[in-house]
Amino acid sequence: MNSRDTHDEVKDYYGKTLQSSNDLQSSCCTAGELPMRYRKILAMLDDEIITRFYGCGSPLPAQLEGLSVLDLGCGTGRDCYLMSNLVGEDGHVIGLDMTDEQLDVANKYIASMTEKFGYAKANIEFRKGIIEDLSSAGIEDNSIDLIVSNCVINLATDKEAVLSEALRVLKPGGEIFFSDVYSDRRIPQELRDDEVFYGECLGGALYYEDFRRIMQTLGCHDHRIVTKTKIDLNNAEIEAKAGNINFYSITVRAFKLDLEDLCEDYGQTVTYKGSDEFPHAFVLDDHHTFETGRPMLVCGNTFDMLNKTRFSELFDFSGDKSVHYGLFDCSDDLSTNTDDSGACC
Repeated sequence: MNSRDTHDEVKDYYGKTLQSSNDLQSSCCTAGELPMRYRKILAMLDDEIITRFYGCGSPLPAQLEGLSVLDLGCGTGRDCYLMSNLVGEDGHVIGLDMTDEQLDVANKYIASMTEKFGYAKANIEFRKGIIEDLSSAGIEDNSIDLIVSNCVINLATDKEAVLSEALRVLKPGGEIFFSDVYSDRRIPQELRDDEVFYGECLGGALYYEDFRRIMQTLGCHDHRIVTKTKIDLNNAEIEAKAGNINFYSITVRAFKLDLEDLCEDYGQTVTYKGSDEFPHAFVLDDHHTFETGRPMLVCGNTFDMLNKTRFSELFDFSGDKSVHYGLFDCSDDLSTNTDDSGACC
């Protein structure tokens, strides 16, 4: 399929073929899997926003107050409306999608949700465009604090272009926080050409190590896995087509920072001070949980992820990079990366 054909087929699948999340033949996330603080906001949303939303995770990180946020492939705007509440009236949320039917639903509720949240004016907008070319939607360089995406990049025809564009528009120190479908091997061409398999977010799934390589190529040397869940296909025909290919819903985070390609030890420590949102512990990724008040030795990359981003006010920091002690011991690493071509944390 060429890019135009793929875009048209995806728009038809999500705009016309699917009428609710129940029509999906593979497993996607449900409201019950969201944290309680999000479910309370979700309860305020109109049913149409929720039932016609198709996601595979919960790409909603902490500390969102006042941020400018871009949601790539926002669909009916479920995550956008959640973040509209979380960023507050001084924040701003942009939802981007290419499917008219999805955007019609998203735009329908701007006024009513603004009133429900008690805002004097809307802090949310929806734009039509493709995520491979954010300039066509008027997204400027270094203009966004946080970019999220929920099970959409797998549908893109040029994944590297999507990730490159995301890094372009992100502010220095800004964050990418994506949930998407990944595979444990490369998808054969016949499955990538299968309209249903592709529309179900499977045919376009990136082999995870290829995703890692793309990020390395773009200068993002250390991204982190936040959560990883095996996807149950729940459809005999699709399962038969998939064969031995395993699919995973993985949430990753990456920062627009100058990080090293391996975790280096400078003897630096961080201490989480606690916050109203997370009083007892702060989770950075699947193997970094910072207990309130407990000093923790970290590699230089982790130190910068906390010290040079919006999270800096949550931590006390000790040390610099004046003395180097060699590679940081990442023996507790839980990521899927098992070689030495990238940061081990």
